Formats: sequence, structure tokens, C-alpha cells
Amino acid sequence: YGVIRRLVRRRRAGLLTGVLLAVLLVSAFAGGLTLRDAGRGDPPAEFRPEFPERGLVTNEFAYWHPDAPGARHSPDWTMTSGSLFGLDGAGWSGHPDGERPDAESARATDSAVFRLASRRRDFGDTRLSLRLRLTDLVTTPRTPAQPYDGVHLWLRFHSEQECYAVSVIRRDGQVVVKRKTPGGPANGGTYVTLASASASFPPDDWTQAVATATDLPDHRVRITLELGGRRVLDVTDASPGGLYTPGGIGVRGDNTEFMFRDFTAQPE
Repeated sequence: YGVIRRLVRRRRAGLLTGVLLAVLLVSAFAGGLTLRDAGRGDPPAEFRPEFPERGLVTNEFAYWHPDAPGARHSPDWTMTSGSLFGLDGAGWSGHPDGERPDAESARATDSAVFRLASRRRDFGDTRLSLRLRLTDLVTTPRTPAQPYDGVHLWLRFHSEQECYAVSVIRRDGQVVVKRKTPGGPANGGTYVTLASASASFPPDDWTQAVATATDLPDHRVRITLELGGRRVLDVTDASPGGLYTPGGIGVRGDNTEFMFRDFTAQPE
């Protein structure tokens, strides 16, 4: 009987050791997964700014005179040129002109040169969607007609000298994707056209626009544009440089009165 008890104890000890080893392996594997997942970090939250029924949201005056009495700052946007209003719950350029606005954009808007960027700069792989309405193409003494007059979306916006510009509406009827890098004649930067095509955009009608920027292997970025549910541009940038990293999003307008609503940026 003593021999049998010793054999039973040895078998139980061996089984217990095996169970402990299995538990340790499972814990280590789970811990490794947890560490890897934590290293990735959570994706950026959806960005869906709201606009008032009526009134100024922000303007260039607030950017260039941040401490001035009455300067209208937005928690969502910065604006180096032009004025952004709310109208019926949509964003609105106001009536474009070429004059400098005061704190309230009461007598002038300067929205012939409309430059609006998000304060957030954590948009990497992003799907930007909005409904856009073109009201009018204009000119001013300071801003004569240009082929690129229209509305453009900014992706991976690091600055006005470094970003992707996706032209949704242009005076010449083109849709275009451009990369802008620092250094050059265009407001301190240089544009490179990555893709272009002809596309119609009905005036005075709400049209859905969707632009995406997605990282690909080998340090490339894919940019797409859809209008009214139809893919009109799809291009891969093989030389994105600093634009391989996250940035802001935004809206640029040139000699254009326009409105936009349902502005939403989601991680891809």
C-alpha cells in the first residue's frame, strides 16, 4: 500500500504541475495581447461639429486678434481667412467679399478666401463626409476668377503649407487631388497634382461628398473622392512624406458662396 500511495502522489503532483504551466502560458499569451492592443491606442473619436440656426461661428478676426474684445472663438475650428456662419443648422460661408471683417463679420466676411481647419489634428485613416450646396461663384477686386475657384476638402492637414487638398467643386468643372508640401510659391508651399477628372456638380442642390485618406504598406497613402454616391477619384500617393502621419481636416473655399451640413469625420 505504501508504494501505491507514493505512485498516486507523484501522479497528482505531475498533473498539478501541468495545470499550473498551462495557466501560466494562457496568462502570458493574454498579457501579450493586452500589451499589443494597448500599444495601438484607441482610434480617434468621431468628429461631428454642430452649427447654430443663425449667427457667426468664428472668423479670421478671432485668429489674428485672439484677445480682442468680442473675438468669436470656436472649440472645433480655427480660421485664418474668411468667416464661418451657422444658417438653419448648416455651416455657411456668408456672402463672399474681399474685405477684412470685424469681430462679428457684420460688414464684411472676406470669405472669397475661405480657410477653415479643425483644431483636432489626430485624423489618420479617415472618412470625411458632408452634404454640400453650391450657391454661387463670384469674383472680387482682390480675387479675380481662377480655374480652381470652388470648394476643397483638406485631409491630413498639418498646415496651409502641408496637406492633401481634394477639390470637390471647381469653376473649370474638374475634381482634383493635390499634395501640398512646404516651400514654394503657393502661400509658402508647392502643389503636386495626383489625380484629376471631369465631374458635374449641380448648383443650388445638396450633394453628398465623401473623401478618404488611408495608409497603405510601403509608406503610401490612398485618397478617394465620391460625389453623389459615385467614385470619381481614387489615387495612391507613393511619396507622402510627412502626410503619412495624422493631421487635421478642413474646408477651403475660393470665390464661392456655399453651405455644408452633416459634416462627419470617422476613423477608417
